Amino acid sequence: MPETLPSLAFLGAGSMGGAILRGVVASGIPVDGGIVATNRTAQKAAELAELAGVRSIALEEEPDGNARAAAQARVLLVGVKPAMVPDLLREIAPHAREDAIVISLAAGVTLRTFASILGEGVTVLRSMPNTPSLVGRGVTGLAAGAGASDEAVRIARRLFETVGTVIEVPEDRIDALSTISGSGPAYVFLLIEELTRAAMADGFDEADARTMAEGTFIGAAALLEQSGEEPAELRRRVTSPKGTTERAIAVLQKADLSGVFREATAAALARAKELAAESV
Repeated sequence: MPETLPSLAFLGAGSMGGAILRGVVASGIPVDGGIVATNRTAQKAAELAELAGVRSIALEEEPDGNARAAAQARVLLVGVKPAMVPDLLREIAPHAREDAIVISLAAGVTLRTFASILGEGVTVLRSMPNTPSLVGRGVTGLAAGAGASDEAVRIARRLFETVGTVIEVPEDRIDALSTISGSGPAYVFLLIEELTRAAMADGFDEADARTMAEGTFIGAAALLEQSGEEPAELRRRVTSPKGTTERAIAVLQKADLSGVFREATAAALARAKELAAESV
């Protein structure tokens, strides 16, 4: 992998783009040519301006900021909302460098959409980071367009590895990946919410209920990571025959938890396909 990264432009450095930007800065990897980030408001831009080596642009003050950023950087990360992507691409298309590497952070927007606006010759990759990237524990799916070189893929991997791990997939699998690692943190947070409510229903105050629920999830994840064991094996070790956990697990299995998750991920995948159709 390269020891340095080429010049970077974060076009729409919101929560996800901002997380990756911060990961790059925190990693200490030299960026040859510097980093520029754009945001709609001066308030958002000011938050990133404090980062070392980052030039932060507020579009409300510099309306041509995206075009100028695209002209200066080799790697362009598109972080605006999916519905805004086509307009942004039309804005930057005349200004992007010939050797530009365009990386999408937008859910559901296909490589075909990018190629139709930027041209077939432009190198484009789709990425699907998740919110644990904010704490350097992200999982990012990466799908390269047909014209992406090995160098472009290495650069993209290096970029996202500053905030976690990377899984390379063909484009036709990235929406499915998004239903697991992309949406998955929300599933975990929902389970923590419900376990907290269950504790409160059993008479614990909110503070203790949250400590129990949140601490249990964090601890279980740490145990899974450090032990190297399969989740099913760790579950078996907690589940004593004829004990309380066995009785609770039986209730969850009776509720067809696996079927619920399959239905949930299928719904997320259907919505990703709708987003793709809306962005054409």
